[in-house]
Amino acid sequence: MTEEDIIKFDTADPLAAHRRHFELPADTIYLNGNSLGPLSTASKHRVREVIESQWGNDLISSWNKHQWIDLPLTVGEKIAPLIGAAPGQVLCCDSVSVNLFKLLAAALKTRKSEQAVILSQQDNFPSDLYIAEGLINLLRENGISAELRLVDAENLEEAIAQSPDILLLTHVNFRTGEVHNMQRLTALAHDHDMQVIWDLSHSAGAIEVALDDCQVDYAVGCGYKFLNGGPGAPAFLYVASRHQANLEHPLQGWMGHRQPFEFKPNYVPDEGINQLQAGTPGILSMSALDAALSCFEGITADQLREKSLALSEIFLSRIEGDSTCKALILVSPREARLRGAQLSFSHSDAYPISQALIEAGVVVDFRAPNLLRLGFSPLFLSFNEVAKGASILKQIISEGLFRNERFSVRAKVT
Repeated sequence: MTEEDIIKFDTADPLAAHRRHFELPADTIYLNGNSLGPLSTASKHRVREVIESQWGNDLISSWNKHQWIDLPLTVGEKIAPLIGAAPGQVLCCDSVSVNLFKLLAAALKTRKSEQAVILSQQDNFPSDLYIAEGLINLLRENGISAELRLVDAENLEEAIAQSPDILLLTHVNFRTGEVHNMQRLTALAHDHDMQVIWDLSHSAGAIEVALDDCQVDYAVGCGYKFLNGGPGAPAFLYVASRHQANLEHPLQGWMGHRQPFEFKPNYVPDEGINQLQAGTPGILSMSALDAALSCFEGITADQLREKSLALSEIFLSRIEGDSTCKALILVSPREARLRGAQLSFSHSDAYPISQALIEAGVVVDFRAPNLLRLGFSPLFLSFNEVAKGASILKQIISEGLFRNERFSVRAKVT
């Protein structure tokens, strides 16, 4: 692909104007939005407003005057269209791990068998597995037979046929970027009387998700990756409306009470999705996410998907067949429709290569033991940046720049 072709892509890009919403450092090519989205101007201004004007001047009256109390529902409603959910089914609250614990516990309450069995993928995101394992241990300590059953991706359908209680999967694999067929696997699980929980952390804001159309039961996702809500941004959860009336979960905090400011001693769950709230929401971080979501206004999921795939194809076209990069092994699916908005490569020196790239102004990340991971966020990346990033990668490898000893020193966060 020629430089002229790259220019044509940028000229024709319907999302190009949205880059102006983000405060990206000069001379930085940010290919790490799949790990932490960049700061939006809207979020910066909103947080300043909340601190200086709302909290600073209006103090506690801001819970009513500025509708702080409604933020979990307000932000949930803004996320809903990005994940294919009708109103009243998405709530912004807590972290992915906490929300997953709530939903796993709620789903297992409805199981028909004596034994509680959660089925998941061997290489699912570890925190999801840790939460499931912790819940399983809690059930066992209370005399309930329970099992976390892990299988490889290619054995999922066979394992579903054994009819466990819950299927817990991540839509886009955090290591490889491979996308599961949500509709097919959800339907198959339902055929075997299972409920399904999807983790959308690497999907929401980058690729199309159709929770309602796929008849998904529950879902969780984070706000700090492609949604650009900021470090530690609150997560979100989805509960299909058909499950909300009979939902029971163990984290019965006061914000999920039907009358939280009556301060009654006994818990009565609120109606609808709001019953999944627990403690007081973090207003500063939730306000930042609320503002960041305004950057998606007027954009369809199809547009996000089309551009993210086009960006990754441009990158691949620049390094495939290049002898310099022959040691870089693509572990993401080569077929574009089978991967999310990322590319992952294995290399024995993946960590020092990632550090050399960062020093050169191309921000990527590393995942142990040997993966170089690049994210292609469609809202702010240009095709020219992606092509330039590929050229810098080739230079770093061909000139052996990554072999400098300082690039091999592991930081606390990798």
